[in-house]
Amino acid sequence: MPVSLPPALELCLDMLRCPTCRTGHLHPDRGALRCPVGHTFDIARHGYVSLLTGSRATSGDDTAMVQARDRFLSTGAYTPIRTAGARLAADAIAERATVVDVGCGTGYYLAGVLDQVPGARGLGLDTSVRALRSAARAHERAAAVAWDVFRPFPLADAMADVVLDVFAPRNPAEFHRVLRPSGRLIVVRPTGRHLAELRGWLPEMVTIDPAKEERLSRALDPFFEAADTEQVEYPATVTRLDALDLVAMTPSARHVSRADLSDRGIPDQVTVSVLATAYRPRG
Repeated sequence: MPVSLPPALELCLDMLRCPTCRTGHLHPDRGALRCPVGHTFDIARHGYVSLLTGSRATSGDDTAMVQARDRFLSTGAYTPIRTAGARLAADAIAERATVVDVGCGTGYYLAGVLDQVPGARGLGLDTSVRALRSAARAHERAAAVAWDVFRPFPLADAMADVVLDVFAPRNPAEFHRVLRPSGRLIVVRPTGRHLAELRGWLPEMVTIDPAKEERLSRALDPFFEAADTEQVEYPATVTRLDALDLVAMTPSARHVSRADLSDRGIPDQVTVSVLATAYRPRG
C-alpha cells in the first residue's frame, strides 16, 4: 500500500525542485514525489523523502549517535541554545514564513523556531536517514528531506525567510541562493570553551579549531554580513550517562574506544559555550 503524503511535506511541496533535472516541481504520486519529466522519489514510511541521487552520502549520524542525541537533548541541557536560535529567527520573520534547517539532525532546533513563529513552515535537510525519522516527527509543520549540504539544494531560489545552521556543515553559496533578500541566515557554532571539561577528561575527543571563527568569516563574507550575535554560555550539570551521550552524539564517537570511557574523572558539570549569529544576505 502506498505511503500517504505527510501533511508537513505537502506544506513544503512548492519549494522543492527535482534534483535530477533541476527545474521540475515535484508532485505526489502514489507514495512518491514525481517531477513532470518522470523522475521519482519514494516517501519513506517514517515520513521523510530522500532526494539524493547518484553517489549517495553515507556520512550521516548512525543509529547510536541519533539515540544518544535524543537522550541528551531530552534532558533540556541545550534548551538555552535552542531558545537563542529561535529568538534570532523570530526577530527576522513573521507568520507564514519558511524556515530551512540545514543539517537538521533530529529536528530539535527547527521545532524550536516553529514553536516561536505560529504559522511558519519548516523543512529539514540531512544525510542521516536515522535522524530524519525523528525530524519528520519533530513538529507538525516540519518536513524532512534526505540531502547532502555540499551539493546544490533541491530547492527553489529565494524561497526561505530563514536558513538555520546549528552545529552543521555550511554551503554559503546555496544558503544565499535559497534565501529571500530580506531573509536571515542563523549560524550556531561552539566557542573554544564549549565542553572544555569533557575534552579534559577525554583528550581523544575532536578539538575545536582555534581558527574556526576566522574560517567562518572568510567563507560567509562574500555572501553575508553579520547583523546580530549572541553568546550563550552557562554551566550544565550532567550525569555519567549525559556525559557519555555528549561524546556519543558527536563526531568524537568515531575517535573514541570503549576503553577510553572509564568512569574515573567523568565531569559532573560542563561549560556550554556557543555563538549564535544572524546574517543578512548581501545584494
